[in-house]
Amino acid sequence: MSYSTQQIRNVALAGHPGAGKTTLFEALLHAGGALQTAGSVERGSTVSDFDPLERERGHSIDAAIASVDRAGLHLNLLDTPGYPDFRGPALAALAAVETVAVMVDADAGIAHGTRRMMEYAKQRGLCRVLVVNKIDHAGHDLAALVEALRAEFGPEALPVNLPADGGARVVDCFGSREGDSDLGPVAGWHQQTIDQVVEINETVMDHYLDLGEDGLSGQELHDAFEQCLREGHLVPICFVSARSGAGVKELLDIAEKLLPHPGEANPPPFVKGTGGDAQPIEARPDPAAHVIADVFKIVNDPFVGKLGIFRVHQGTVKKDMQLFVDDGRKPFKVAHLFRLKGKEHVEIAQAIPGDIAAVAKIDELHFDAVLHDSHDEDQIHLAPMAFPKPMFGLAVEPASKGQEQKLATALGKLAEEDPAFAVEHNGETNETVIRGLSDLHLRVMLQRLKERHGVEVKTHPPRIAYRETIANKADGHHRHKKQTGGAGQFGEVFLRIEPLPRGAGFEFVDEVKGGTIPGQFLPAVEKGVRQVLAGGAVAGYPMQDVRVVVYDGKHHPVDSKEVAFVAAGKRAFLDAISKAQPQVLEPIVDLEVSAPEQHMGDVSGGLASKRARISGTDAPRGGEIVIRAQVPLSELEGYAAELKSSTAGRGRYALDFSHYEPVPAQVQKKLAEAYKPHHDED
Repeated sequence: MSYSTQQIRNVALAGHPGAGKTTLFEALLHAGGALQTAGSVERGSTVSDFDPLERERGHSIDAAIASVDRAGLHLNLLDTPGYPDFRGPALAALAAVETVAVMVDADAGIAHGTRRMMEYAKQRGLCRVLVVNKIDHAGHDLAALVEALRAEFGPEALPVNLPADGGARVVDCFGSREGDSDLGPVAGWHQQTIDQVVEINETVMDHYLDLGEDGLSGQELHDAFEQCLREGHLVPICFVSARSGAGVKELLDIAEKLLPHPGEANPPPFVKGTGGDAQPIEARPDPAAHVIADVFKIVNDPFVGKLGIFRVHQGTVKKDMQLFVDDGRKPFKVAHLFRLKGKEHVEIAQAIPGDIAAVAKIDELHFDAVLHDSHDEDQIHLAPMAFPKPMFGLAVEPASKGQEQKLATALGKLAEEDPAFAVEHNGETNETVIRGLSDLHLRVMLQRLKERHGVEVKTHPPRIAYRETIANKADGHHRHKKQTGGAGQFGEVFLRIEPLPRGAGFEFVDEVKGGTIPGQFLPAVEKGVRQVLAGGAVAGYPMQDVRVVVYDGKHHPVDSKEVAFVAAGKRAFLDAISKAQPQVLEPIVDLEVSAPEQHMGDVSGGLASKRARISGTDAPRGGEIVIRAQVPLSELEGYAAELKSSTAGRGRYALDFSHYEPVPAQVQKKLAEAYKPHHDED
């Protein structure tokens, strides 16, 4: 079926776990004719949850893609995971869409996942729609829910359709003034929404005031509606029952008639260049222009190989054409081009602007790679998305000897697929550490490691990533002098140090006057300083947020050598640190715990014993409560088992890095005593 860019809609289904995203995904595919019968999460028969782990666990772990084709509409749907543990794939999917449909469970109401995804979509400049699901369930107050949504997300949240007959069907309240609904007469809601839409545009507002609603052309109303969505001036509320099908066909109609196509939404934030020289550029949805496409998802399929899934922003990708990856000089041939329907790969001849497609077996592909067909597009990339920093760690080693390389390769493949999963090697402790957003996140990754890649591992808690810094300014000095049988070594360094703001890193400043330290030896002084930065001075952890100013020294015309100034710089820096109130910093994480309401006391009490600062608690929804706190990462060792025990296995949590702050004095003393310095005596 052929279609134009103007007929494409790209929509991500997002929101809190259990809101019904996957069930709605199936219902939309069925209503749009892409499926003969809708699958079921309970039976493990859905298009999107095709991974064996997803079927086993009964919830989404990855984003899945499928499309609906009907006259006038090509709708690409992305079903994203709701659990905060799997935010990486959910956020990555936002790079592929113009609209985020945030699901709200009519039974549970506004949950933390609802707020989180609304905020992410707003930050990214995406159009947002609130989809209230389960409207046919008895016992909820949908009028109160609409008021709660408007209180939470602003008066711009307004319904474009309404439930009727106890949620058995929905009625239009944007295009129609007639009829009644479960929330009262349609006319009142219609008026509110029209008033909100027309005020975005002065010309439309003038026509409306002069001629009334009937005097507005359909195009004027459409353009004003699009502008409202782009600018966040309107957040449409739609009602559905994904299970019964109520409102599902109407949601497809809304996608076709009201949601933006790729040429109408806010342009994606592409830039050309790097660092301070980067300039914003606009990718135009012109099928005849040079290709610009962004890889937003990587899948290492055991049968197909590496699959790179991308969104075309400009130009047309055609089978057999040559494409470059980022700034690579060697192109690859698009031997096969696919459209995805869950796990199925359907071969296609071309992908136009707005399309989502995939290529296989191209090793150079990686998450966020830009594909293009001309070196004019070198150095173009999407402005990076802010992903949560993976902080929950496990040190891993292969259960069997000789599998080190296999483990490294498999972990690399898993890290390619999830931007919130990281693998690091600590040379100091010779540990391979995997990091994710929670214990559940890492358990799923370890299960994939075993089932998909055939690697079993042993795990243990990793070393905490403490850092060191200073609290005050201080001066340091060291004269390095060695005389042996032949030529000697001589170097003398005077420096001062001062703390920088948290997160600023390191600065090395040369203020030497009159050549007291010859220019060729200053890199040696910096090398000595950096040795201390890497190995720490108090407890053996890397040092950060410090400025080092070298202002004086002495040299010897014969005996001064690089090695002498490395040693002098190192010792002078250590001397200054000892006087500058050195501090050990610990990582503080944002912790979000979800647990049944009856266990709140146990969870709060457990957190209080971990130096936690509770920052907020969501009102109970559906019998579950969410507690947010800031906690030192070091206090969370063994927390997964503790939470499981105190909530009868029903609690879960996710972490996100917040900041570093000084450890309590007794902790610093303990860490310093455990540190056995091995400073070089050169």
